[in-house]
Amino acid sequence: MTHPLYIGRFAPSPTGPLHIGSLIGALASFLDAKASNGRWLVRMENIDPPREIAGADRRILDTLHHHGLCWDGDVLEQSTRSAAYESALAHLLDTGQAFRCSCSRRQLSQYDGIHRGHCVTPAKTDDCAIRLRVPDHIWHAHDDLQQPLHQNLQQEVGDFILKRRDGYYAYQLAVVVDDGYQGITHVVRGSDLWVSTPRQRYLQSLLGLPAPRYLHFPVIVGTDGHKLSKQTFAAPVENSRAIDNLLLALHFLNQPLPDSRHSIDSLLLAAIKHWDRQRLPAVMGQPESAFYNHGEPLLP
Repeated sequence: MTHPLYIGRFAPSPTGPLHIGSLIGALASFLDAKASNGRWLVRMENIDPPREIAGADRRILDTLHHHGLCWDGDVLEQSTRSAAYESALAHLLDTGQAFRCSCSRRQLSQYDGIHRGHCVTPAKTDDCAIRLRVPDHIWHAHDDLQQPLHQNLQQEVGDFILKRRDGYYAYQLAVVVDDGYQGITHVVRGSDLWVSTPRQRYLQSLLGLPAPRYLHFPVIVGTDGHKLSKQTFAAPVENSRAIDNLLLALHFLNQPLPDSRHSIDSLLLAAIKHWDRQRLPAVMGQPESAFYNHGEPLLP
């Protein structure tokens, strides 16, 4: 069954080069979009300059290109979207759904670090964050692979930050505003982000934005059991081994491995043709050691 109005996306942060976990995420979202005759967009989440590495954005796009993952349209740079974020914040502040807050992490530590309804210190207009006021009831999020998630936002998350005290916009605000702006209908991403989905669904409802369909697949983890990440210095994928990298990513996603492996294009065409969501593993996290041995990919 095809979905002609399918619009998916891959949204990396330029905090370092792509590692195998990032490539798995890119490939999964790419294949799901293309198998549905949809569009696949790339959005650069560059709203946190202190964490960004110079040139990482160009290197990420170069890696996608070398692996045959060609996106539709122009890359959306979140660094150009400040006016849209400010407009959303103004609406939420004007309606009383957001508020200014100068509470520090130390002050909130006595409340398990969670801000629940009331500030513990008066807000300073020249030194404050902007938080979203969340309700004390269960919010539900549904997924095409995982079991539904039921979360009491106030008790489990608290009034979460939309704009930080240092003036930078928070991920939760930017991702919701930009998914709405780009008309994203399907979000395919790692299971580490599943827990943030109720927050995004609630914010979408307040801003009058449609909710995409979500699919969260397992993430690959290192020897310490934690998700591979740029912050933990996960090894970047080598462009010269693109076919091996793609085969390993398909293997991780439990997809059929194409017989035709003489070119990236033929491999991807076969992978699109045989993409099967029902084969995706639902286990939340698989070890890198099951797919690599001393840096060499283990393929059947």
